[in-house]
Amino acid sequence: MTSPQFCKVDSKDAILTVTINRPELRNALHPPASKELAEIFKEFQADKKHRVAIITGVGDEAFCSGNDVKFSATASLAEMVLPREGFGGLTAFFGRTKPVIAAINGLAMGGGFEMALAADMIIASNSAQFALPEPKIGLAALGGGIHRLARQIPYKKAVEILLTGRKVSAEEGERLGFVNQVTEPQELLEQAVEMANRIIACSPISIDVTMTALNQGETCQTMLETMKSDYGLVKRIYTSPDFKEGVSAFAQKRKPVWKAL
Repeated sequence: MTSPQFCKVDSKDAILTVTINRPELRNALHPPASKELAEIFKEFQADKKHRVAIITGVGDEAFCSGNDVKFSATASLAEMVLPREGFGGLTAFFGRTKPVIAAINGLAMGGGFEMALAADMIIASNSAQFALPEPKIGLAALGGGIHRLARQIPYKKAVEILLTGRKVSAEEGERLGFVNQVTEPQELLEQAVEMANRIIACSPISIDVTMTALNQGETCQTMLETMKSDYGLVKRIYTSPDFKEGVSAFAQKRKPVWKAL
C-alpha cells in the first residue's frame, strides 16, 4: 500500500509494528483510518515475512480513544461506512491465522477497547485504562465489545462493566484476565516485542494451526463440534516438516530450524 496517513508502520525481522498516529485526537479513528488499518492487517495476514503484529498508539495518553466524534458530526452516511474488517481493521477481521498483540499505552475507550479485545494478547502500561462507555451517550458496544468481554472475563463482571461504562485499570484488567501483562510505560513496546519473539520461536505451522483451531472454536456450539472440526488440522500438523524437525531438535538438544508456511 502507499505511505499510511493515519498510522506509522515499522518492520523489523518477523515483527510488524503498527502505531496509530492521531495524537491531536487521542488516536481516535474515523472510517478512513479504519480502512487504512484494515489494508495493513490484510497485507500482514497475506505476506510471507511477518509472523506477529503489534498494534499501539503514539504518545503516552491514549492507545485509541474510540470513534472520531468530530468527524462523525459532519460526515455523511456514506462517509461513515467501516471496512469489512471493522473498527481499526480488527474488530470484524475473523479468520486471522497470525497473532496480533495490542500494546496499550494509555486510554483504550469504546472502539479502542474493542480493538484490544479483538487482538490475541494485550500488554498494557500501568497507566492504561479501558472502558466501553457507549451507554453513557445512548449507544452500545456493538463492535464486538459486548460479546468479547463476556467471553474473556467472568460474565457478571463483564455485565457490570458494560452496563455502567466505568473505567477499568490495567491491573484490574490483568486480574480479570483480559490483560496478559502489565508493565512500566517505558518498557511497553520492549515487553510486546519480547512476547512476539516468544511466539516466533515456535513452529510457524503450529501457530497457524492453533490460530485456525481457535477461530473454528468460535463458531462451534459444543466441545464435540470443536474437536471434530480439528480433525483436518491434526493430519496437517503431523504431516508437516516442522513436526519431524521439532522432535529431532528436542532429541538432539538443539534449537529447531522451522520451515516457512
